[in-house]
Amino acid sequence: MSLRTRLQQPEILLTPGVYDGLTAAIAAEAGFEALYLSGAAVAYTRLGRPDIGLTSVTEMAETMNLVRDRVDLPVIIDADTGFGNALNAQRTMRLYERAGANALQLEDQTYPKRCGHLSDKSLVSKQEMVGKIAAMADDRASDETLIIARTDAIAVEGFSAAIDRAEAYVAAGADVLFIEAPRTGDELARVAQTFRGRVPLLANMVEGGATPIKSADDLQELGFDIVIFPGGIVRALAHTAADYYRSLHTNGSNIPFADRMFDFDGLNRVIGTPDMLATGRRFEGSDRD
Repeated sequence: MSLRTRLQQPEILLTPGVYDGLTAAIAAEAGFEALYLSGAAVAYTRLGRPDIGLTSVTEMAETMNLVRDRVDLPVIIDADTGFGNALNAQRTMRLYERAGANALQLEDQTYPKRCGHLSDKSLVSKQEMVGKIAAMADDRASDETLIIARTDAIAVEGFSAAIDRAEAYVAAGADVLFIEAPRTGDELARVAQTFRGRVPLLANMVEGGATPIKSADDLQELGFDIVIFPGGIVRALAHTAADYYRSLHTNGSNIPFADRMFDFDGLNRVIGTPDMLATGRRFEGSDRD
């Protein structure tokens, strides 16, 4: 089922953040229907740096290729600002589409951008963002590849300006609307009241961010169609990693931590080693002359 078709169903699409083939495979095994390849999570893990526009389009495309090699699920990928002007946004569309992305999320911040829940963001003009959306729509290889238009205007220009920008982005051809960082439950509800039934709506849940955390069921009741939890996996793994390294440094052994980690065989089962070795044996010694 394509992502576009899935969004026609009434149930909200619960979409976890991933940042590589391993997290994508584990999320798929857990039963999710789609994944979100988070630019923030890639910056956190590949660079060990914050989400402030340091990650490049080629690093993201390479990561998308690796995720697609591992899973078949629809993937929404963070396209940041398109990494430049409308021509850069078109190139981002081509690179991401060839890498296997099913939807690109484009935002109206200036470049380099900041995480949507950091302060001191700045925006391009509404007209420039409209041009980027139109350029991406014009250059996509498949109409099944969705454009998710995100505005960060609430924190910069206020709620009314964010609604005004969102209206323009829908008119420009956005397939999904993402109004970033509503500050209250009332603002979340007002977003849904304005756009529900007209265009699919995406909500972003960031632990400790500007928006109150709500469950997928609560967001569905409001009228949202997609909810992403983009960086939760990194926060969970970083917390576990800090505990693990402290334990190893203190004890000189992993024995005290053993009940909180996979052993050798356990991890090999997760990553599919037995199946891959069995597949390899099918071709060993075969006559290809």
